[in-house]
Order: sequence, then C-alpha cells, then structure tokens
Amino acid sequence: MDLSDTGGAITLLSGLLIAIGAVGVMLPVLPGLLLSWSGVLLWALLGDGSAAVRWAVLGVATLIAGAGLVIKFLWPGKKLKTTGVPNSALLAGGVLGLIGFFVVPVIGLVLGFVLGVWLVEVNRLGSARAWPSTRSAIAAVGLSLLVELAAALAIAISWVVGLLAA
Repeated sequence: MDLSDTGGAITLLSGLLIAIGAVGVMLPVLPGLLLSWSGVLLWALLGDGSAAVRWAVLGVATLIAGAGLVIKFLWPGKKLKTTGVPNSALLAGGVLGLIGFFVVPVIGLVLGFVLGVWLVEVNRLGSARAWPSTRSAIAAVGLSLLVELAAALAIAISWVVGLLAA
C-alpha cells in the first residue's frame, strides 16, 4: 500500500482506529465502541471505493454501535435488578475502581470495583451474604464488557466486508 495515496492512508488510519477501539473496550481509559465507530465514519467520509458501500457500512456500524450501547446497559442492569444489587454498591465500586486505577496501575480498577461493591454489600447484607451479591455485580460488568466487545468486533467485520465490496 502506497501511503502517499490518500485513500490508502485513510483506510490504514480507519483500520487502526477500529483496532484500537476493539482493544479499548477492555481498557477503561479508551472509549472503545466510539473509536471503532469513528474509524468507520472516517472511512465513509474520506475513503476510496464506492460511496454507496461506504455509507451502507456506516449505517450498519451505527446500528451495531447503537444496539451495543443499549444492550450493554439494559441486559446487565436487568440481571442486577433480579439479584438485588443496589445502585449504591455499583457507585461505590465505580468510585473505588477509579481510585484504584491510579493507585495500583493495570489491576487497580478491577480490585477497587470489587472492593467497593463488597464493602457496600457487607454493610447492607452482612459478611456471609456479601460475596454472592458481589459476584453477581462482577458477572454483570463482565456481561457488559462482552456485549461491547461483540459490538466492536461486529463493526470491524462489517468494515472489512465493506472494504472488500468497495
């Protein structure tokens, strides 16, 4: 690929944005799904090939990203409601996770989240029943990550199909 070619450079930059977005789903610092979608947007606006294919791929990517965002919040939230984990536990987990992210690099976010949820649940339910509730919260967060990752990978696949079709 000749990088002096604008279309090739746009395609490469779009692919990098999509790949960074897919990795960014797992790293809480990066807005993964937004980066993946913006890579497709960049390609649709400035890329080479059939404009109809590029805009159709952008439409599909927008639907996937929108559905991924909605499902990411609704499905785990519904699961948490059935297990009875309160929003205060998730808020405490989020705050301690954010603090943990800066105190203990790499794993501090996870440790802080688990500790925050567990502390609220110990206060609310007692030490014997706190861990099952904390596990439910961890499972819901994991489900949310998997939904977002599936959406980011589906965006990447639709973009590759669009590249081949354009």
